Amino acid sequence: MAVSGRFAAAMVVGALVVGFVVPSLAGFLGVVAALLVGVLVDLVRAGSPSGVGLERAEDLVQVRLGDEVATAVVVTNPSRRRVVGVLRDAWPPSCSAAPERHPLDVPPGERRRVVSVLRPSRRGEHAAAVVTLRAWGPLGLAARQASRAVPGRVRVLPEFASRRHLPARLARLRELDGRRAVQVRGAGTEFDSLREYVEGDDVRSIDWRASARSAGPVVRTWRPERDRHVLVVLDTGRTAAALVGDAPRLDAALDAALLLAALATRGGDRVDLLAVDRSVRASVIGARDPLPAMTTALSGVEATLVETDMRLLAAAVLRRASRRSLVVLFTGLDDTALAEGLEPVLGPLLHRHTLLVAGVTDPVVTAMAAGRGSGEAVYGAAAASVALAERQGVVGRLARRGVEVVDAPPDELAPAVADRYLALKARGRM
Repeated sequence: MAVSGRFAAAMVVGALVVGFVVPSLAGFLGVVAALLVGVLVDLVRAGSPSGVGLERAEDLVQVRLGDEVATAVVVTNPSRRRVVGVLRDAWPPSCSAAPERHPLDVPPGERRRVVSVLRPSRRGEHAAAVVTLRAWGPLGLAARQASRAVPGRVRVLPEFASRRHLPARLARLRELDGRRAVQVRGAGTEFDSLREYVEGDDVRSIDWRASARSAGPVVRTWRPERDRHVLVVLDTGRTAAALVGDAPRLDAALDAALLLAALATRGGDRVDLLAVDRSVRASVIGARDPLPAMTTALSGVEATLVETDMRLLAAAVLRRASRRSLVVLFTGLDDTALAEGLEPVLGPLLHRHTLLVAGVTDPVVTAMAAGRGSGEAVYGAAAASVALAERQGVVGRLARRGVEVVDAPPDELAPAVADRYLALKARGRM
């Protein structure tokens, strides 16, 4: 049961009546009796909230992070009494459901659709709490109330903000494929045609026999490799949980992984996914359309505060990539984590695959390294410079072992990884 503001107002009026009109015990009892009768009438005449049918229009709705999605509860009144009241469809606070309460008026034998708009602020799958229905009586003093579980879920997919970079990279991919006039320089794997040498061409691509028969040097052009395998690997351990700005490093890696998957799929390559820390958190292998499958698989992946088992990661890569592949590993480029985790397993990975390691750099550290305004700023700049020097040392060690490395701020990581993929494809290093 619930009482309304009207009931409180009636109590105030009753108190005034007792105080100024009939200041006696009989007057007090009369006012109390009138209020109790009004409440009883409302409770008897109100529709039954427990007898109303409640069901979800959809058990599961999907939305990208930052977007809105509507979810509906269908209210059916099978009784002979009109149900007038308020319905509250409760969701977790991170779903930001609006409005919080819905006015409801369902005549006998009819149904109404109550729509809430969700704007989630966290990835993952979130379940609805309970639906509470409050049915008021004809006097509006009291209501009957009941709460019921009406199962419903919202799956919040990664935002994929980097999709704005996709058209420009697709245009470059079309150039590599020879669909436009620009030809590929250097060595691919599939011969395309001969053309005259122009300044800037790789001299190694000159066809000397054809040049001898022509008035000037002639170079070979190659089609970029297609039908190659790209394995995207996300390190979801403690280094991915570190905040860069307002978001963990993992969010930037997810965004870059989705852009790479969209680009590589358009490039005719097969794309698979692994997310690993102490165990395999997500896996998309052999999907016909990998981008939606990856988006769904990554919706609930969160960074964990554990050290990633790099031996497990390497074993999972070697098990799932039987032929030569481009392995794109999103991980931290911290000196300690690299020396104790990744470096010992580089040998088997590099023996069989081309390895691209991508890390998220913190722009705040870069800005600190330039600080000179005060003593505190100088000390901060010294610490930041040491951190940057260690990071550059890590990048250098990896490069000397034949690893491709991308180290970029969160907003630049996705396009930088996509550009490196295109460069590797153009050079025939897939």
